[in-house]
Amino acid sequence: MSEFDELMRQKAVALKYNPDKNGAPVVVASGMGYLAERITEAAMEAGVPVYEDDSLATLLTQLKLGSEIPKELYQAIVDIYIYFLGYVPGQEEKKEEQPGGSEETAPEPEEHEGDPLLRQE
Repeated sequence: MSEFDELMRQKAVALKYNPDKNGAPVVVASGMGYLAERITEAAMEAGVPVYEDDSLATLLTQLKLGSEIPKELYQAIVDIYIYFLGYVPGQEEKKEEQPGGSEETAPEPEEHEGDPLLRQE
């Protein structure tokens, strides 16, 4: 497969969740090919977490911009949000020695701007 063909297979979807305005996360950006690549780059530059899930990205790219995700996908999206609860932009996991000899391996949860970006490569 050529580099161009691989690029054209890429998909990306950005979600935003504001519980005061919407009942579910909303699609705020979506694209395939070069646009998917640019969406992913913009997210990474802004410190927005990027999650790769081919099937979910394929389903979400079929939604219109501004659409809430369907109820059937709630659990998949919740799992992604839970996965990123401890996400800290620019910080890798660190092992710190705790009193009593135990180790902590996950970063402390922090608020971050931006909701996750889903992509397929």
